[in-house]
Amino acid sequence: MGPETEKTGDVKAPANLHYRHRSSAEIIRHAVALYYVLSLGLRDVDFLLAERRSIISYETIRRWCRKLGQSFANSLRRHRPWTGDK
Repeated sequence: MGPETEKTGDVKAPANLHYRHRSSAEIIRHAVALYYVLSLGLRDVDFLLAERRSIISYETIRRWCRKLGQSFANSLRRHRPWTGDK
């Protein structure tokens, strides 16, 4: 059994989405957020991360967005305020 899944009884826990990535989860979340929330291009996100001294290619950011984009969008929807909230 690998570290990507944990077995509890008969039900497997979901795999860690950031497993086997060289960058930290914080940098990955930041890159995906820049791409989706601010509607920046992949090379723009690459440039902004390079200013923070994180050398990551735009192809890596593209792969992260394909892999983690849906889970990121789901978490944003969960935290969206209701229409009647003040």
